[in-house]
Amino acid sequence: MADRTTGRYVGSAFITLNRELRERLWERVQQHAGTAPKGMKRPATQWVRPGLIGRVKHLRGEEGLRHASLQDFWEEPG
Repeated sequence: MADRTTGRYVGSAFITLNRELRERLWERVQQHAGTAPKGMKRPATQWVRPGLIGRVKHLRGEEGLRHASLQDFWEEPG
């Protein structure tokens, strides 16, 4: 996950969606596949170009995501 305003990586989130939404998400991920940001070394991660927005539940008060779970997602308009 990245901050929408800065594009800075803030952490990852568990996918806690039902089967239908998970399949829809995977389809979007494949359509928007991208390359890792410079200096980022996470070989098992599927990077996605900007354009997918997610609603994430996480612990407050942290700079990055902590114990985060993806609740919903949509494509950025435009």
